[in-house]
Amino acid sequence: MPRRPETEILDLPVLPLRDVVVFPHMVIPLFVGRDKSMRALEQAMEADKRIILLAQKSAETDDPAAADLYTVGTLAQVLQLLKLPDGTIKVLVEGTARINVTNVVERDGSLYGQGEEVDSTDGREPREIEAVARSLMSLFEQYVKTNRKLPPELLQTLAGIDEPSRLADTIAAHLGVRLSDKQRLLETIEVGERLELLVGFVDGEIDVQQLEKRIRGRVKSQMEKSQREYYLNEQMKAIQKELGELDEAPNEQEELARKIAEAGMPKPVETKARNELNKLKQMSPMSAEAAVVRNYLDWLLGVPWNKRTKVRKDLKVAQDTLDADHYGLEKVKERILEYLAVQSRVKKLRGPILCLVGPPGVGKTSLGQSIAKATNRKFVRMSLGGVRDEAEIRGHRRTYVGSMPGRIVQNLNKTGSKNPLFVLDEIDKMSMDFRGDPSSALLEVLDPEQNNAFNDHYLEVDLDLSEVMFVATSNSLNIPGPLLDRMEVIRIPGYTEEEKVNIAQRYLVPKQLKANGLKPEELKIAESAIRDLVRYYTRESGVRNLEREVAKICRKVVKEIALAGPKALAKKKAKPTAIQVSTKNLEKYSGVRRYDFGRAEEQNEIGLVTGLAWTEVGGDLLQIEVALVPGKGGMLLTGQLGDVMKESGSAALSVVRSRAASLGVDAEFLQKHDVHLHVPDGATPKDGPSAGIAMATALVSALTKNPVRANVAMTGEITLRGRVTAIGGLKEKLLAALRGGITTVIIPDENKKDLADIPANVTEGLKIVPVKWIDEVLDLALERPLAPVPADGGGGTERGVPGTDKDGDKASQQPGVKH
Repeated sequence: MPRRPETEILDLPVLPLRDVVVFPHMVIPLFVGRDKSMRALEQAMEADKRIILLAQKSAETDDPAAADLYTVGTLAQVLQLLKLPDGTIKVLVEGTARINVTNVVERDGSLYGQGEEVDSTDGREPREIEAVARSLMSLFEQYVKTNRKLPPELLQTLAGIDEPSRLADTIAAHLGVRLSDKQRLLETIEVGERLELLVGFVDGEIDVQQLEKRIRGRVKSQMEKSQREYYLNEQMKAIQKELGELDEAPNEQEELARKIAEAGMPKPVETKARNELNKLKQMSPMSAEAAVVRNYLDWLLGVPWNKRTKVRKDLKVAQDTLDADHYGLEKVKERILEYLAVQSRVKKLRGPILCLVGPPGVGKTSLGQSIAKATNRKFVRMSLGGVRDEAEIRGHRRTYVGSMPGRIVQNLNKTGSKNPLFVLDEIDKMSMDFRGDPSSALLEVLDPEQNNAFNDHYLEVDLDLSEVMFVATSNSLNIPGPLLDRMEVIRIPGYTEEEKVNIAQRYLVPKQLKANGLKPEELKIAESAIRDLVRYYTRESGVRNLEREVAKICRKVVKEIALAGPKALAKKKAKPTAIQVSTKNLEKYSGVRRYDFGRAEEQNEIGLVTGLAWTEVGGDLLQIEVALVPGKGGMLLTGQLGDVMKESGSAALSVVRSRAASLGVDAEFLQKHDVHLHVPDGATPKDGPSAGIAMATALVSALTKNPVRANVAMTGEITLRGRVTAIGGLKEKLLAALRGGITTVIIPDENKKDLADIPANVTEGLKIVPVKWIDEVLDLALERPLAPVPADGGGGTERGVPGTDKDGDKASQQPGVKH
């Protein structure tokens, strides 16, 4: 960096500057408030009034050190100093030259810098520098004309400057560029390079100014358009008022005030509404904020704060309504009638929160409509399937564009009643994502202790939901625990065959006759045909597919009548003859049979046992086969068995092996043969523990060559000790047994309590035998009594039913089992 010929190292006070760079020949006022800076000024005034001005790299630094300051600054002369009443100092300084500071130290309470003055260099041809200077002046004139902050007199001052270095510094001082760019100009010693830098900076600033001008023009145009529209609207109102057209129309704000007074809102809500109305009065009617407030008030006034329907207390009418709409479902009906009975005795009762759990098509949603009809409540259905956003329940905050209340408030506004019946459909199909968990939002809605003060994010006021009756529906109990805990779960099992036949005769056939334009005398569907539809054309828990099959028959009959022509119709008018659909001609209308059900074997078989299975669409018979092949005592399980069912098979084999002697099974024979246990059909996955005793019976039958009675079916889990434990789905399994021609069903003794829920026609048509031990199962199922193998001392004796073992005390002396 070039220095003066007579090098002089200066040691002067340093004044750090924030957000400003001072150039040579520049006069500028500065306000000084930091202690070190004020001390530096005092020391400069005591000496020759010279001071070094260095810009800070970061304006946030309050106590800068040497590393926080740029090394190239400006040597300045203090022209004037004035102490202000608040303790700060206003100082007027003039830059005299550039200075390169090599060292900054702290001394006498202020910063001191050692450095030397730097002269500008002129390494280019004078004509080249003059050309750049002229180009810069031309651009800067354009910049000054479009920048209102710079006075036009500045151009006259610049015109009187002949020295290119001083011209560059003067223009740089008045240019509104970043601090780092100004420091770069200060550090650029070569005049031509500095001028070229300035040309680029000025050109960039002109582009920014033009962009700002275009933006200001667009904003001004929009404002003028809005003002013009507002003026014209006001003018139109004034003209209409003069003509008398608005005399009869009520003022909007007065109308809102009247509605608030008549809404019957709680005191805090009314206060909130009046505050919003006062805000609306102070706004311009055409402003966007006024539209938001008006929309908010409309939602707030739409809530039925004090409107409710009178709940029906006549139990007889309610019972008749429920019976007329639904067949069966006694537990649900009983719970509703209990609620109505209590309601008739107390003034205020919180609405029950029920959760109807059952397979598709059993009438959960339609049952909600019947409950609303029976209780004289308005009905609201809110589908929750696929809902992922918490705001769907609680609403959006008013700060968002297009925000609105949640679906709870929306549906309340739609019904106009404070005590409707809300059906929360498919509550198990909700899920969560980054927008929140809607099931957590429902916790407050479905909690009787909290829902009297439900807070919607949009309304931001407490809403009483305690009088709403909530009925949730679900296909499974795959519901978050806290949410499930707040609801009273009522299970709706799949309909039995008898129930489906009754439902079809009472509801589905009349409904489809009407839907397809048929008269009752034109089509008669026999009960046997409906039963065949249930057995061979549908496989479901509910009755949706059954209704489709009935509709299919109706359509075909309508087509048949239409194709018969006018003559046939005339004959039918004279003497109407109904088309009869029975089991004989059912295939004509419904096509070939699509399903079949398990039937009992015709004769007793060795190694073949009839088990009972439960599926989502009802019960079925399950055949379990065992075959023995030469081998090493292994076991093969086939038939797409699940892990639990495979473990049941292993447990059954262990029971047989541990009781081999008492069951009449040769232990050596077991060791030399492999057991293959198969459960047809192989394409259907199967799982569950309830086939344990059936597997054990099939194994004993195959090993002892003792046939199993074909008219016996069984269900029950088995333990290694041979105990028979409880199973589920007993009702469906017994129905399947009755339908399949089984006469005797073996069930676990622990399931005797479930027989109370079994229809009378099932218990009367079957011989149901509860058992506790596998020995009882074998006695009932096998054709011949078992002959125990005589003890030869090679193995221990096995325990059968307690108190019935023929070996007496030996039964209790089993060797200890090692694990």
